[in-house]
Amino acid sequence: MNKNTHLGHQAKKRFGQNFLHNDAVISRIVDAIHPQSGENLIEIGPGLGALTEPVVERAGDLSVVELDRDLAERLRHHPFLAKHLTIHEIDALKFDFSQLAKADQPMRIFGNLPYNISTPLIFHLLTFKDLVKDMHFMLQKEVVDRMAAQPNTKAYGRLSIMTQYQCQVMSVMEIGPEHFKPAPKVDSAIVRLIPHTEIKNPVNSLETLNHVCVTAFNQRRKTIRNSFKEMISAEEIESLGLSPTLRPENLTIDNFIAIANFVDHKKTQ
Repeated sequence: MNKNTHLGHQAKKRFGQNFLHNDAVISRIVDAIHPQSGENLIEIGPGLGALTEPVVERAGDLSVVELDRDLAERLRHHPFLAKHLTIHEIDALKFDFSQLAKADQPMRIFGNLPYNISTPLIFHLLTFKDLVKDMHFMLQKEVVDRMAAQPNTKAYGRLSIMTQYQCQVMSVMEIGPEHFKPAPKVDSAIVRLIPHTEIKNPVNSLETLNHVCVTAFNQRRKTIRNSFKEMISAEEIESLGLSPTLRPENLTIDNFIAIANFVDHKKTQ
């Protein structure tokens, strides 16, 4: 059976569809995921089954979340896959992934995520992180770079802080546009996210941390004295051991946590 057959399916722009068609690359991705029989595996956006087939071959059954009605229908009637899949025909951004949690088997989530919704989808999935063992996603390389970025770099920002606070982030491999149909205009990369089982320096409120990050990086060239002036004074910044003339990208994740906790503490006074 030719695994790359598109069966006449046209990639739909509104779903951000780009289909993988290189068997060697697909094998390397599946090796990185390392699916095992009996695991609670969940694929987001299986598309034409490029990853679904080899994962099922190695691990057996799989849950899939697919918004495109045509593709979901195709999977339901697939000669090899149909009997191995539990198909959830729904928008992953609106799906309650806790429905798929099993007490003894944490979720292992993977997929070639539509680039147009990748960041909000990552944030949605992180709300279920306590039920997740790991996640492997194909994303725009630029998004993976931002997730893994360290302070004092251009790529460092809200996505870096919010992801790294909750997970270990690893860029696993890069994939050129020539391995997709249609070829995207950007490079892609696989990221591995492993939720922290314990957070050594906890923030009081993730919502406040997110708000602090949004405020800081909306105008990243401003000093933190200026970007945080509605929330925290220059003197208060200094009381946290930070110089008010720093820019947001100079602050570590621990610095952002300290600011968020300070802001929260002020609210309760």
